[in-house]
Order: sequence, then C-alpha cells, then structure tokens
Amino acid sequence: MFGYACDETPTLMPFPIYYAHRLVQRQAELRKDGRLPWLRPDAKSQITCVYDAATGLPKRIDTVVLSTQHSPDIDHKTLSEAVIEDIVKPVLPPEMITPETKFLINPTGRFVIGGRWATAA
Repeated sequence: MFGYACDETPTLMPFPIYYAHRLVQRQAELRKDGRLPWLRPDAKSQITCVYDAATGLPKRIDTVVLSTQHSPDIDHKTLSEAVIEDIVKPVLPPEMITPETKFLINPTGRFVIGGRWATAA
C-alpha cells in the first residue's frame, strides 16, 4: 500500500507505483490505437526497486511484472518481446534498468480471460 508523498517522481508518488501506473497506461494506449492488436483490456503491473540505504532513493529497478490480457492466437515469446520493447522500455527510465533487472511478463501463463470472470471464485 502506498500512502505518502515523496520527491521520487513529478507527481510526488513513490517511484514503483508511479511507473506501475505508467505501464498500464501505455498498455491501454497501444491497445486502443491498434499498435498491438492482440492486447485486451485487463492488465496489472508491479515495479520492485532497490533503494539506496544512505539516500532513501531508488537506485535501480529489480523486477518489472506486467500481466496483460491477450487474444488466444498470440504466443508467449512474441507477447513478451513486444511488451518489453513497446510498453516497458519506452516508459521506464533507462538508467534504472540494469543487467540484473528481471522482466516477468505474464508470469502465470496465458491471460485470455480477463475481468471479473477471470478472478471470480
């Protein structure tokens, strides 16, 4: 849960939640304008950072998780590559991505059914 203001981003939100929001905004933009026609509306993201103990500021991005609903005809490799190149990299500050940064794109597998139907018990 995030409930504080800080100077890590222009909106005074913590770095991880600010960029998690930007990722799903970018996903929606590319879905709506048709650049990635296999995207569907449901998506979620999470950013995990390593913070500098001395300054309290984010030092680097440790993990990017982006799960996006998609059409049934897209394979995971194509989806992952497109999501990283067209959604993740244009949004995240390149200096915060290191060789240690992990990208988890649809880590639980296919995400064809979205919305309340996907999460209903």
